[in-house]
Amino acid sequence: MSGMRLLVVQELCAWYGPAQVLHGLNFEVLEGEVVALVGPNGAGKSSTLKALMGLMPRRSGHLWFMGETLDQARPHAVAQRGIGYVPEDRRVFGDLTVLENLQVARQPARRWPNGRQAPYWDVEAVLRLFPPLRALQQRAAHHLSGGEQQMLTVARTLMGQPLLVLLDEPSEGVAPVLVAQMADMVRTLKAHGVSVLLSEQNRHFADAVSDRRLVLAQGVLQSERTPG
Repeated sequence: MSGMRLLVVQELCAWYGPAQVLHGLNFEVLEGEVVALVGPNGAGKSSTLKALMGLMPRRSGHLWFMGETLDQARPHAVAQRGIGYVPEDRRVFGDLTVLENLQVARQPARRWPNGRQAPYWDVEAVLRLFPPLRALQQRAAHHLSGGEQQMLTVARTLMGQPLLVLLDEPSEGVAPVLVAQMADMVRTLKAHGVSVLLSEQNRHFADAVSDRRLVLAQGVLQSERTPG
Protein backbone atom coordinates (compact mmCIF):
# COMPACT_ATOMS: atom_id res chain seq x y z
CA MET A 1 0.00 0.00 0.00
CA SER A 2 1.40 3.43 -0.89
CA GLY A 3 0.01 6.91 -0.38
CA MET A 4 0.07 9.94 1.86
CA ARG A 5 0.11 9.28 5.60
CA LEU A 6 -3.35 10.59 6.37
CA LEU A 7 -3.66 9.70 10.06
CA VAL A 8 -0.72 9.04 12.39
CA VAL A 9 -1.31 7.78 15.94
CA GLN A 10 1.49 7.60 18.52
CA GLU A 11 1.23 6.22 22.06
CA LEU A 12 -2.53 6.71 22.27
CA CYS A 13 -3.91 6.03 25.75
CA ALA A 14 -7.43 6.62 27.04
CA TRP A 15 -9.41 6.27 30.25
CA TYR A 16 -12.99 5.99 31.49
CA GLY A 17 -12.62 7.55 34.93
CA PRO A 18 -9.76 5.70 36.68
CA ALA A 19 -9.96 2.73 34.28
CA GLN A 20 -7.40 2.81 31.46
CA VAL A 21 -8.85 1.20 28.31
CA LEU A 22 -6.19 2.01 25.68
CA HIS A 23 -2.50 1.39 26.25
CA GLY A 24 -0.01 3.12 23.95
CA LEU A 25 -1.47 2.43 20.49
CA ASN A 26 0.73 3.19 17.48
CA PHE A 27 -0.59 2.95 13.91
CA GLU A 28 -1.30 4.96 10.79
CA VAL A 29 -3.85 5.11 7.98
CA LEU A 30 -2.84 6.02 4.44
CA GLU A 31 -4.82 7.93 1.85
CA GLY A 32 -7.31 5.58 0.18
CA GLU A 33 -6.64 2.74 2.63
CA VAL A 34 -9.13 0.65 4.62
CA VAL A 35 -7.83 -0.44 8.03
CA ALA A 36 -9.85 -2.70 10.34
CA LEU A 37 -9.56 -2.77 14.12
CA VAL A 38 -10.55 -6.30 15.11
CA GLY A 39 -10.95 -8.07 18.43
CA PRO A 40 -13.59 -9.28 20.88
CA ASN A 41 -15.95 -7.18 22.97
CA GLY A 42 -13.94 -5.03 25.37
CA ALA A 43 -10.83 -5.05 23.20
CA GLY A 44 -10.86 -1.26 22.83
CA LYS A 45 -12.01 -0.95 19.23
CA SER A 46 -14.85 1.53 19.76
CA SER A 47 -12.83 3.38 22.40
CA THR A 48 -10.07 3.91 19.84
CA LEU A 49 -12.47 5.59 17.42
CA LYS A 50 -13.96 7.73 20.19
CA ALA A 51 -10.48 8.76 21.34
CA LEU A 52 -9.56 9.83 17.81
CA MET A 53 -12.70 11.98 17.67
CA GLY A 54 -11.97 13.59 21.04
CA LEU A 55 -14.97 11.90 22.67
CA MET A 56 -13.14 10.12 25.48
CA PRO A 57 -13.18 11.77 28.92
CA ARG A 58 -9.38 11.55 29.09
CA ARG A 59 -6.70 10.64 26.58
CA SER A 60 -2.98 11.08 26.01
CA GLY A 61 -0.59 10.54 23.14
CA HIS A 62 -0.14 12.27 19.80
CA LEU A 63 -2.43 12.41 16.77
CA TRP A 64 -1.75 13.95 13.38
CA PHE A 65 -4.18 14.30 10.50
CA MET A 66 -2.73 15.43 7.16
CA GLY A 67 0.34 16.58 9.06
CA GLU A 68 -1.53 18.77 11.58
CA THR A 69 -1.90 17.89 15.24
CA LEU A 70 -5.22 16.78 16.73
CA ASP A 71 -3.86 16.43 20.26
CA GLN A 72 -6.10 19.11 21.78
CA ALA A 73 -8.86 19.12 19.17
CA ARG A 74 -12.48 18.94 20.29
CA PRO A 75 -14.93 16.71 18.37
CA HIS A 76 -16.34 19.54 16.24
CA ALA A 77 -12.81 20.60 15.27
CA VAL A 78 -11.89 17.03 14.33
CA ALA A 79 -14.94 16.87 12.06
CA GLN A 80 -14.07 20.23 10.51
CA ARG A 81 -10.62 18.87 9.63
CA GLY A 82 -12.25 16.15 7.52
CA ILE A 83 -12.81 13.13 9.79
CA GLY A 84 -16.30 11.63 9.79
CA TYR A 85 -17.56 9.38 12.59
CA VAL A 86 -20.28 6.73 12.25
CA PRO A 87 -21.14 5.52 15.78
CA GLU A 88 -22.39 2.01 16.46
CA ASP A 89 -25.66 3.35 17.93
CA ARG A 90 -26.38 5.36 14.73
CA ARG A 91 -27.91 8.48 16.36
CA VAL A 92 -30.12 9.54 13.48
CA PHE A 93 -32.36 12.58 13.95
CA GLY A 94 -35.53 10.56 14.45
CA ASP A 95 -38.08 13.34 13.88
CA LEU A 96 -36.43 14.46 10.65
CA THR A 97 -36.98 12.75 7.33
CA VAL A 98 -34.23 10.85 5.57
CA LEU A 99 -33.73 13.79 3.20
CA GLU A 100 -33.61 16.28 6.06
CA ASN A 101 -31.02 14.14 7.87
CA LEU A 102 -28.86 14.33 4.77
CA GLN A 103 -29.36 18.03 4.13
CA VAL A 104 -28.55 19.11 7.68
CA ALA A 105 -25.10 17.51 7.37
CA ARG A 106 -24.15 19.10 4.04
CA GLN A 107 -20.67 20.65 3.91
CA PRO A 108 -18.75 22.25 1.02
CA ALA A 109 -16.23 20.35 -1.05
CA ARG A 110 -12.74 19.80 0.30
CA ARG A 111 -9.30 19.70 -1.25
CA TRP A 112 -6.21 17.71 -0.39
CA PRO A 113 -3.14 19.66 0.83
CA ASN A 114 -1.73 19.70 -2.73
CA GLY A 115 -4.90 21.40 -4.00
CA ARG A 116 -6.39 18.32 -5.64
CA GLN A 117 -10.18 18.00 -5.39
CA ALA A 118 -11.28 15.52 -2.72
CA PRO A 119 -14.29 13.22 -3.28
CA TYR A 120 -17.56 15.15 -3.16
CA TRP A 121 -20.86 13.71 -1.93
CA ASP A 122 -24.26 15.26 -2.52
CA VAL A 123 -27.73 13.78 -1.97
CA GLU A 124 -27.81 12.07 -5.35
CA ALA A 125 -24.38 10.53 -4.83
CA VAL A 126 -25.26 9.01 -1.44
CA LEU A 127 -28.59 7.73 -2.77
CA ARG A 128 -26.70 5.95 -5.55
CA LEU A 129 -24.47 4.44 -2.87
CA PHE A 130 -27.51 3.34 -0.80
CA PRO A 131 -30.37 2.70 -3.28
CA PRO A 132 -32.90 1.59 -0.59
CA LEU A 133 -32.85 5.13 0.84
CA ARG A 134 -34.14 6.67 -2.40
CA ALA A 135 -37.73 5.53 -1.84
CA LEU A 136 -37.53 6.51 1.85
CA GLN A 137 -36.51 10.16 1.47
CA GLN A 138 -39.72 11.53 3.01
CA ARG A 139 -39.93 8.95 5.82
CA ALA A 140 -39.08 9.99 9.38
CA ALA A 141 -35.83 8.39 10.46
CA HIS A 142 -37.34 6.79 13.57
CA HIS A 143 -39.59 4.71 11.28
CA LEU A 144 -36.60 3.11 9.53
CA SER A 145 -35.31 -0.38 10.28
CA GLY A 146 -31.97 -0.79 12.02
CA GLY A 147 -30.23 -1.53 8.74
CA GLU A 148 -31.83 1.45 7.03
CA GLN A 149 -30.75 3.70 9.90
CA GLN A 150 -27.21 2.35 9.53
CA MET A 151 -27.22 3.29 5.85
CA LEU A 152 -28.62 6.73 6.67
CA THR A 153 -25.98 7.36 9.31
CA VAL A 154 -23.18 6.56 6.86
CA ALA A 155 -24.83 8.63 4.12
CA ARG A 156 -25.25 11.59 6.49
CA THR A 157 -21.58 11.32 7.48
CA LEU A 158 -20.54 11.40 3.83
CA MET A 159 -22.49 14.63 3.32
CA GLY A 160 -19.86 16.20 5.61
CA GLN A 161 -17.24 15.47 2.90
CA PRO A 162 -14.86 13.41 5.10
CA LEU A 163 -11.41 12.40 3.92
CA LEU A 164 -11.34 9.70 6.59
CA VAL A 165 -14.38 7.80 7.89
CA LEU A 166 -14.34 6.17 11.34
CA LEU A 167 -16.88 3.35 11.07
CA ASP A 168 -17.91 1.60 14.29
CA GLU A 169 -19.20 -1.99 13.92
CA PRO A 170 -20.85 -1.56 10.48
CA SER A 171 -22.12 -5.17 10.31
CA GLU A 172 -23.52 -5.29 13.85
CA GLY A 173 -27.24 -6.02 14.06
CA VAL A 174 -28.07 -5.74 10.36
CA ALA A 175 -29.46 -8.35 7.97
CA PRO A 176 -27.00 -10.37 5.84
CA VAL A 177 -28.11 -8.64 2.64
CA LEU A 178 -27.32 -5.27 4.23
CA VAL A 179 -23.97 -6.55 5.50
CA ALA A 180 -23.07 -7.25 1.87
CA GLN A 181 -24.26 -3.77 0.93
CA MET A 182 -22.14 -2.22 3.69
CA ALA A 183 -19.12 -4.12 2.36
CA ASP A 184 -19.78 -2.77 -1.13
CA MET A 185 -20.08 0.72 0.37
CA VAL A 186 -16.65 0.47 2.02
CA ARG A 187 -15.11 -0.69 -1.27
CA THR A 188 -16.77 2.23 -3.08
CA LEU A 189 -15.38 4.73 -0.60
CA LYS A 190 -11.92 3.27 -1.12
CA ALA A 191 -12.35 3.48 -4.90
CA HIS A 192 -13.20 7.18 -4.51
CA GLY A 193 -10.06 7.79 -2.43
CA VAL A 194 -11.77 8.02 0.97
CA SER A 195 -9.89 6.26 3.75
CA VAL A 196 -11.77 4.12 6.28
CA LEU A 197 -10.82 3.03 9.78
CA LEU A 198 -13.42 0.55 10.98
CA SER A 199 -13.94 -1.45 14.15
CA GLU A 200 -15.38 -4.90 13.60
CA GLN A 201 -15.94 -8.17 15.45
CA ASN A 202 -16.88 -9.97 12.22
CA ARG A 203 -13.49 -10.95 10.87
CA HIS A 204 -14.98 -12.25 7.62
CA PHE A 205 -16.36 -8.76 6.96
CA ALA A 206 -13.07 -7.15 8.00
CA ASP A 207 -11.05 -9.42 5.72
CA ALA A 208 -13.43 -8.79 2.82
CA VAL A 209 -12.99 -5.01 2.86
CA SER A 210 -9.69 -4.10 4.54
CA ASP A 211 -6.11 -3.68 3.37
CA ARG A 212 -4.79 -4.31 6.89
CA ARG A 213 -6.11 -5.65 10.17
CA LEU A 214 -4.96 -4.30 13.53
CA VAL A 215 -5.68 -6.89 16.23
CA LEU A 216 -6.57 -5.44 19.64
CA ALA A 217 -6.91 -7.21 22.99
CA GLN A 218 -7.61 -5.41 26.28
CA GLY A 219 -6.65 -2.07 24.79
CA VAL A 220 -3.28 -3.23 23.48
CA LEU A 221 -2.32 -3.55 19.81
CA GLN A 222 -1.31 -7.21 19.52
CA SER A 223 -0.44 -7.53 15.84
CA GLU A 224 -0.91 -6.20 12.33
CA ARG A 225 -2.02 -8.56 9.59
CA THR A 226 -2.79 -8.45 5.90
CA PRO A 227 -6.01 -10.30 5.03
CA GLY A 228 -5.60 -13.43 2.97
